[in-house]
Order: sequence, then C-alpha cells, then structure tokens
Amino acid sequence: MWADTDTDVDYLNYTEVAELVAEMVGSERMLPLSLGVFGTWGTGKSSILRLVQADLAAQDGRYVFVEFDAWLYQDFDDARAALMAVIAKVLLDAAPEGLKDKAKSLYGRVNKLRLLGFAAEGGAALMGLPTLGLLRKGIEGIGDYVAGNADDEDAKAVKEAAGEVKEKTKGLLASKEKRSPPEEITAFRAEFKEVLKGLDKTLVVVIDNIDRCTPPNAIHTLEAIRLFLFLPRTAFVIAADEDMVRHAVSTHFRNPSERLIQDYLDKLIQVPVRVPRLGVQEVRAYMLLLFAEAAEIGAERLEALRTFLVEQLRQAWRPDAGFGIDDVLRVLQPADPAALRVTLDLADRMAPLLAYSANVKGNPRIIKRMLNVVRMRASVARRRGMPIDEAIIAKFVLFERCTAAAAVDALHDTINASAGKPEFFALLEDTAALAADIEGACPESMRPYMTFIRDWGALEPPLADIDLRPAVYLARETVPLRSIAAALSPAALRALDVLRDVRTASSPAARDALAAVDAIEHVPMMDALVRDMRRNPEWMRNRRDFLGATLLADLAPEAAVVLVRFIRSLELPRRPPWMSALLTGKTWAEG
Repeated sequence: MWADTDTDVDYLNYTEVAELVAEMVGSERMLPLSLGVFGTWGTGKSSILRLVQADLAAQDGRYVFVEFDAWLYQDFDDARAALMAVIAKVLLDAAPEGLKDKAKSLYGRVNKLRLLGFAAEGGAALMGLPTLGLLRKGIEGIGDYVAGNADDEDAKAVKEAAGEVKEKTKGLLASKEKRSPPEEITAFRAEFKEVLKGLDKTLVVVIDNIDRCTPPNAIHTLEAIRLFLFLPRTAFVIAADEDMVRHAVSTHFRNPSERLIQDYLDKLIQVPVRVPRLGVQEVRAYMLLLFAEAAEIGAERLEALRTFLVEQLRQAWRPDAGFGIDDVLRVLQPADPAALRVTLDLADRMAPLLAYSANVKGNPRIIKRMLNVVRMRASVARRRGMPIDEAIIAKFVLFERCTAAAAVDALHDTINASAGKPEFFALLEDTAALAADIEGACPESMRPYMTFIRDWGALEPPLADIDLRPAVYLARETVPLRSIAAALSPAALRALDVLRDVRTASSPAARDALAAVDAIEHVPMMDALVRDMRRNPEWMRNRRDFLGATLLADLAPEAAVVLVRFIRSLELPRRPPWMSALLTGKTWAEG
C-alpha cells in the first residue's frame, strides 16, 4: 500500500520543473514574481511545490517561506485577510529583535484591513448583514428571499449569519480612529517593504489548493495577492488547476468573455508553468518505483533505483536511451529476483494503457489509488483463501477505471452466467480474430469501449481459461474500494455535495457546480449518487438527491443510462407522484 499524499521525493522526474521554478525565483532580476504551477487534480502540483521549497531552502538562508493552503481557511476566515495574516505572522517570527516593532505594526495592520474588507462589502457588516467572506449560507438565504423561494431554514440562516458578523466585527470596531482604505493599504505596503529590507531576504509565498475553493474564496485569495505584487524581493508560487481558476473567474464576474478571463489571469500570474503529462516511460518508471518501494527493498537501493530512472528519463531524447526490467533488477539486487520480476512485469504491461486511457491520462494520483485498490483486494483474497492472482485483480481494476459502470456490470453478469469463463474472452485473446467479430461477441454495454477492451484483452495474464468468479466477487464485495478507484476530482466531489442536497431544478449552484466538472466524470458521479440513493429506501416523499441525479442526467446521456437502470431496479408498485412529475418530459426517462 502507498500513502496518498504529496511528497518531496521525486518519482516522476519533476525535479526538472522544480529546478526551473527555483531558478526563476532565485533570480533577483525576475523579482517581484508571480508564478503559476498549473495542472489538473492529481498530477503532482503540490509535490512540485515541495521540491521547489527544498531546492531554495538549501541556498544558505536566503529565503523566508510562507505556506498558505487556501482551502484550509475557507469558511473560517476571510480569504484576503487570512493570507495577509499568515504572511505578516511569518515575517514577525523571522524578524530579529531590532525589527520586531516594525513587524508587529505590520501584523497589527491586518486587523485594520480586515475591517475595511468588511466595510467594503457594501457596508453589510456595519448594517448587521452577513458579508461574502463570512457566511455564504446567510447570503444564499437572502438570495432565496429575493427569488421568492425563502423558507424557515433561509430565515434562520440569515439571522445566524447576522449574529456572527456582529460578533466578529465587535473587536475590530473598537478603534475610533478614522480609516481610509488607500491610506491603510499604502501604509501596509510601506511597512512590508521595510520589514523585508531589514530581513535582507526574499519572501517566497507558496499557495496551494486554490482550485479546491469555492469561486468567491478562490477569487479573494487571488485578489489578496495584488496587495503584494510589484513589491521588491517577493515571489508567489501558486499551484492550481487552470480550468478551475478560469471557472472561478467566470462565475465571479458573471460570464465574461474568454479574452477578459485570460487578461485577468495574465495580470495576476506573470509566468505560467504547466505540469507535464506523463508519457509511457514516465508511468513505467513511476510504477516500477512504487512496486520496488512496496517490496521493502531498502532505502539505499530504492534511492539508487530512483536516481537511475530519473537519469534515464532525462536522457529519453537520445535514440539509445531506455531501460528494462533487467536494468531495474540489476540496480535493486533483490533476494528473490524471480518473484519481484512478476510484479515489475505487470507495471511494464499496464503502463501504456494507463498513459493513454482517457480515464487515467497518466495521472499519478489515480494510478496510485488504483494500485492501492489492487493491493486491498489481494489482501482480502489472501484472508479468505481465494485462488486468484494479483495480476488478474489488477486487470479487473483497470477495466473498472477505464469503462463505465454499465460495462463493468455487463462483464460481471456475463462471467457469472457462464460459470466464470465467458466465451468472448477466447475471441478477445485470439490475435487473428476480426474486430467486428470481437465486438459482436461482447455485451452491448461494453461495445462503446472496444478500442480499450481490445488492448486490455492483450494484457497478461490471459483470462479465457480461468474461473473469474472470485474476481467478480472481490469487485462486488469491495464497492467502497471502487469509489476510491474512481478518484473523482475536487470539482466533481463539490458537485456531488451540491446535487445531493439541491432544492430546485433551476438551482444556480447546481448549474455552476456541474459546469466545472469534466464530462469524463459524469458517469462516475452518477454511480456515486446511485450508491447513495440505494442506502435510503424511502421513496414516497420528495428526495433532493434524486432531483440532483436528474439534473446530471439532463446534462449527460451516458449518466442518464445509469439513472434509468437504477429507477427500473427499484421495482416500485408505481412511481410516486413527485417522481412522475419530475420525470415528465425527459426524453432519457421514456421507454
């Protein structure tokens, strides 16, 4: 098993990217600098940030580091004030005795700017109404009043929000001096420059998880960066999913043009650095390192292998470059080379599919989660004395990840109906078989994925002569593990939360949440909603989770197929009136 966390040990040849970023931060003529490390969820942005910090930290104390997790502060503090407070606190801690008073003054100005931030919300805080930075729930309640959809819950939310604002601003309003926002901001920047000059160091602010924030909090964090832009000896390194940030900008500024979105990002992010997508060789190296680590080879030999593989990847441009399993075993010198070779061969065979599959795209976090599912199922099999090889489990997990739930169910049903040995496997594994014949022999739900399935069928081990019912049993007994394997992005997880509790079919929150999700995640999202709905047998009353599922079905025909299958499986004597009304006019629900 492998920990699903970021790391400062480079298994992916990301050191090159980190060195490039560190070089720019370390160049005084590049400062002040705002640099974006852009990549989708799970590609290793956070690991690159750690590698950058490690590189800079080794340079004789030239830097002061601030680590800011934007998601951590969401809903607990105003994002703008939180970032300023964290930066000011780090500078206060780093200041020598002669600079302490100036650093304390800088830290004290954060509260003043925090108050000005409240006042800038149209005077809402001073009027006893909730501000955007404080209680989003209260604002949503006000929105329902305006739309005419308010209920008792909305009224309660507004009252609670107003009370909290009063409490939070009480201490800040104690000061009676008149404050001018431009004067306070100018004073803050001036003191900030003086403290940095006194420290004689470069401030490096590392910001992560902006793409996990709601659009308002993401924008507020980006807006806070403006306060520090163009100040000497400062560098901001921001890790984010660029598409998620674009969505936040679009939502916040009410659907501006693509040019305006790009202009906004260009003003805040001076240098974009994109995390490279892993190719076959990178995926091979990554999996070989993971399997070697799991084999408990020893830290010294594992590091030797890592160094060897990273160097091979750096030389990949050369015609004679490359590495094989024999090279890996020669570096590792394991006690049982034959046993380890079996596992390493599996990595070699799976790498091309994991690199090119539309549902994986070489994403290292998805790969690691898939391998963890394989190891968990193998552990269950050992405990129950089930005769199944880990390579077969891996092959099934790969199928689950790269197809939809309907195809997985069809595969399982066919295996069970044929005493564990479906006839089409023999055809699938016959290299002389025609593609049309293979497709005709496969269940209908599997046919949209025939390109993948043909490649999958060619993977070792062959399955035609094996009783596969234990593999199906493991897959169905470990449904929670399949949800881990699905590895939904933060945007998809947020959308699921919204859909589970949506109130109206025209919900703007649901619309915005779904707009932020890649189409490839629609079916896994519907699978998750269906699993949730199965846990609650009450169907006589209106259900919000079902409404959310219909909104997803309206958007995605493939997801609608999953929902229709679920509705039919309920075997209700008759559909309750609320469900019938909800499904009326929906073409995907007909028939």
